[in-house]
Amino acid sequence: MSAKTLRATEIAKLLGATTASTAVIARVSGLEAAGPDAVVFAENVQALVAAMATSAGLILAGHVGAQPDARVLVVKDPRYAFALCARALVSARTASEVHASAVVDASAKLGERVKIGARAVVEADVVLGDDVEIAAGAIILRGVVIGNRVVVQAGAVLGATGFGYARNAETGEHLLFPQQGRLVIEDDVEIGANTTIDRGALGETRIGRGTKIDNQVHIGHNCRIGRNVLMASQVGISGSCVVEDGAVLAGQVGLGDHVHIGPGVILGGASGVFPGKHLEGPGQMFMGVPAEPLKDYLKTIARVRRLK
Repeated sequence: MSAKTLRATEIAKLLGATTASTAVIARVSGLEAAGPDAVVFAENVQALVAAMATSAGLILAGHVGAQPDARVLVVKDPRYAFALCARALVSARTASEVHASAVVDASAKLGERVKIGARAVVEADVVLGDDVEIAAGAIILRGVVIGNRVVVQAGAVLGATGFGYARNAETGEHLLFPQQGRLVIEDDVEIGANTTIDRGALGETRIGRGTKIDNQVHIGHNCRIGRNVLMASQVGISGSCVVEDGAVLAGQVGLGDHVHIGPGVILGGASGVFPGKHLEGPGQMFMGVPAEPLKDYLKTIARVRRLK
């Protein structure tokens, strides 16, 4: 996708603001590299002062500052507005782009403006929505259903066989339990590099709309991940877990099987939740192994330190 330019007035309209600036903007930028063709953002007074000292063509800020500047565009959330500008300054694809080395099964159904990178694999009966991006080396296994505007980064594997076995009590043998369900990825999901998401065993694994998943995450079979969930790198989720809308899982969080994370719950880095546990409380942070409310976790740490 190529870059394009926008007039400052067009950006203001996009953000629901007004401006008298006549700047023509071609890129987003940090303060160090800002020029007349760039838009920058400032989240506090100090950053706004620094931004006004640059030659940036447009400055997104929460207020105008002590010294009014025609380049300042007042918005509610400068960081979010900056991200909107970045997206608007990239021209949309007008046609699908499938690399010559990609392997796409004839039965796969591709939407409009799909991009599939080098050596990616799309197996039989896969469904890809519009504006999907499958990066180099990613593998989409049979029957996976992917919605619109989904991004799958390099090396990700979607629809892998789940880790589920039936044990023979007499011999100790482990026999693979049928892993014949499907995986559904809803619209606007982003999946990081080398992440693996297993298909359902008999039912389905589902990733809700707008969820963002970092690199090297594993999501087991039969999991249901809600909308607008955030997962940082190296999160590991066992089978049959539920993570509800708006939850946040920081790096290296681990969930045992059949865990239920309520809407808006925050799990701090390297926390562990034992199998079958149910954590609730929108906006409440849990920490530790086993995970407990942050205030209780801090008390636990204090008691341990007094034992030294």
